[in-house]
Parts: sequence; C-alpha cells; structure tokens
Amino acid sequence: MDMNVLSPYVRVAWDSIIDPPFVITERVIYDYELLYVKDGEIKVTVEDQVYNGIPGDIFLFKPMQTHSILLLNNQRLHQPHVHFDLFYQPDSPAVKVSYKPLKAMTEQERASFREDITPHLESPLPNHIRLNRPIVIEKLIYDIIFELEQKFPYRDIAAKGLFVQLWIQLLREIHWQNNAHLLSKWEQLDRVKNYISHHTDHEITLDELSDLANLSKYYLCRLFKKAYGMTPIQYHVTIRLEKAKQMIQFTNLPLSHIAESIGFQSLYAFSRAFRKVENVPPSYYRKKN
Repeated sequence: MDMNVLSPYVRVAWDSIIDPPFVITERVIYDYELLYVKDGEIKVTVEDQVYNGIPGDIFLFKPMQTHSILLLNNQRLHQPHVHFDLFYQPDSPAVKVSYKPLKAMTEQERASFREDITPHLESPLPNHIRLNRPIVIEKLIYDIIFELEQKFPYRDIAAKGLFVQLWIQLLREIHWQNNAHLLSKWEQLDRVKNYISHHTDHEITLDELSDLANLSKYYLCRLFKKAYGMTPIQYHVTIRLEKAKQMIQFTNLPLSHIAESIGFQSLYAFSRAFRKVENVPPSYYRKKN
C-alpha cells in the first residue's frame, strides 16, 4: 500500500460519554473505526480475540470484522471515536455507520463494505494498541471532532489533513513498538545523525561514527538503517548532495568549487555520486526554466 496516495474520508467523529450499564453486542461495520479510551475500562472482543481497554488505549475496528464492547467496573466510559475510509470513494459520503450484525444486513447493505487494505501495510495495525504517547493521538482526534462539529468552511479537507497526521502517528507507534531496541539506543542514533548533519564538508568513516556512538560498526549500521531507512554513510552522502543541489540552484559557483566545499576530491567523484543518487548530472539543477 503506497502511503503517498493516502486520501482518507472522515465520515463522522464523536466525543461520546456513556454511563453504565453499557454493551455493544456483536456487530460489523462498513468502514474503519478508531475508538480511543479516554476514561473508563472496556472489554473488547474482535473475532475470537479478547482485549482489555484502559485509558490511553486505542482500538481499530476494520470493515466486516465482528466485534463487541462491554463496559467494565460500573464506570462511565469516555470514548472519542472516528469512522473513516482510508481512501475516498465516490460513494463515501453516502455510506452510513452500521450497528448491525452481519446476518441482519440486506444484500444492499452488504454492498457498502469497504475493502480492508491494512494487511498490505508495511507494519499492519493491530486491533488494539497500547499507546506510548496517547496525548498526541488524543489531541488529533479532538481536533478532528472540533473541525466537523464547528462546520467551518473546508472542514472536510481540514479533517482529512488531521487524519493523515493521526494515521502517521499510529504507524509510528507500531514501528517503535516493533523495534523497541531502537528506542533504547535512540540517544546514540540521534548523536550520530546530528554529527553527520554538521559535517558535510568532508568524508566521514564508520570508525569515527562507531566510536561516537560506542557501538560496533555492524550494529550501528543495522540500527541506523532501521531507524532512517539508510546506512549512516548513505545518509551522509544524501545530505551532502542536498546541500550541493541548493548551491547549484541558488548560486553561480562553479561545480568544481561546490564539489570541493562538500568534501569531494574531484568533480568526477562528485558527478558520479550525484548520478548514483539523483540519476541526473549535477548540471541538471542549473538548468533555467
């Protein structure tokens, strides 16, 4: 699933406060729903899996996924929640929120089910997430609710933008939870990244970065690539070339001077690195429109 083409449709967003006793019996929904537990405690059953939801947890219910909710401990439940499509479809505004079990739906109603595309994510989101930073998610959900309730001009577009931020935060939560070792080494990784960013005028070596992080070269490369999608040396080349692109576009300095200023020994080495990363020669960015 290409996240670059994500175009969500926020159907409804409510801030619900529910007094006990309360139960949502087994049902399925057409779309997706995010339910955030702000206060209270709930027992949530999704298919055959049972979860205990406490404040700071979030649940993701997916299309055609049987689930039920039971309020526990005779406490009030505060549950802001959002129904949405991950991709806008022509019938998105017409689809309603479902509260029925599958067996009670007509054929026409069943035609409203969206395709669940979350299994195609690089890190598929589970039904239950115990958030590390619930305040960030909570604020974004309330911002979406506010936009839709106030009915400001362009509220649908504003809600779409806020939801993209919310979805990214959820993906990051899962990424960090699946890679807990990154968090434990984050100070070293951040130190290496900052060092690289401030030393764009010369070559650096894995040996010096390894010493800086107090990690082996192999372990540093593996952690850095997991965190940033590339090795430390690849990252260093990338930011040097980004600096070069700005200089090529916004100054009249000779390419040889630019190459030297970012630590390349020759114009040839600079051009070769540029073509390898950008697939074009450095002179491409000096072309005038």
